[in-house]
Amino acid sequence: MKLRAYLVDDEPLALERLRRLLEHTGRVEVTGSTTEPEKAVADLTANPPDLCFLDIQMPRLNGFEVLARLPVQPIVIFTTAFDQYALKAFGVNSVDYLLKPVEPESLERALTKVERLRGSGQLAQPELQGLLQQLADSLRETKPEYFDRIASRLGDRLRFLDLRRVTHFYAENKLTYAVSEGKAYCVDHTIAELERKLDPKKFIRVHRSTVVNIDWIKEVASLPGGAFNLRLKDAKETDLTVARDRAREFKERVGG
Repeated sequence: MKLRAYLVDDEPLALERLRRLLEHTGRVEVTGSTTEPEKAVADLTANPPDLCFLDIQMPRLNGFEVLARLPVQPIVIFTTAFDQYALKAFGVNSVDYLLKPVEPESLERALTKVERLRGSGQLAQPELQGLLQQLADSLRETKPEYFDRIASRLGDRLRFLDLRRVTHFYAENKLTYAVSEGKAYCVDHTIAELERKLDPKKFIRVHRSTVVNIDWIKEVASLPGGAFNLRLKDAKETDLTVARDRAREFKERVGG
């Protein structure tokens, strides 16, 4: 009998990849998924699954806060781009954790572990509300470590890019690129991961598929409907769009 799983991740591409990997295993029925942590709380409360794949770092509510709001704790496999949270994850009824991007071999091992523990009856659910809240608070207080450079793979070699020279990042056809000195370099991070791991004093996400280096912005122009057009200081004077739903944060961050 297949495991019933619910998926939570604030990055749509990561969610789509995980769903595809799970369906390929033939061991899991995905009963639902969401990029919104508040919706996850509602869905997991109304229809608890056998298993929940849960991102740790999300806006508004992190993964620990999502669990803290549930009346019944599900079996959890955390998905995270940051292995520093692994020990915290294991302390919160987590069977396993998967580093993003999730690899098929790691996923298969985690599913095998869930099935083995379920069969042995070792998944008792302790009272975790207090611990969860402590971990949620601790996660918010943790001083993040930001990238100071970014790697791009070229065949069997890695090229390291100086972030001061990266004008922007963009996602296209399920890949992410860093643009430096007019050239685009593929990087192994989603836009959502970059938003969390780049210094917010230097970089800002202006669109679901774009992160911009603030120092490279030359001018800003208003667009109909509340969006903005950015012109960069690179040789091409690249134009980028600030999405309407990100316009307010953009104005606050750049002092507009």
